[in-house]
Amino acid sequence: MSASLLRRGLELLEAPGRGKATPGLQQGRDGSRPAGAARRRKVMVGPGKSKATIKGRVVKSAIEEYRKKKAVNHLKANLQYMTSGRCVADKAVTQQVLTQNRGRKSKDRPAEKKEKKKPEGTVFTEEDFRKFEREYFGIP
Repeated sequence: MSASLLRRGLELLEAPGRGKATPGLQQGRDGSRPAGAARRRKVMVGPGKSKATIKGRVVKSAIEEYRKKKAVNHLKANLQYMTSGRCVADKAVTQQVLTQNRGRKSKDRPAEKKEKKKPEGTVFTEEDFRKFEREYFGIP
């Protein structure tokens, strides 16, 4: 619903003795220009203003920028913090945490050792087979 339709509907519902709303509360257009033109004019950069110039910029030292962005090694402080703690975790717990955090992909998991199957020998001996032949086929 547009703002003008809403405004008209509110005017129709307005009490008859009451006048228009205060000018500060009214939002509308100035008769001479469309709404939002002032905002657009502020945002627009004029033809004389160039962003390619360095006027007003602060020159930064390349060495200071490098030092700011250089990676800091926190290993010593972290080790000091970790060793100063009184609580020492159980070896089984630490191993479980390490295995959980190792990774979920198959390439990250250690190869599981498979048990080699021993070649199964027959339960029956050669003598048992001969006995079976004699009984089943009737060979003497």
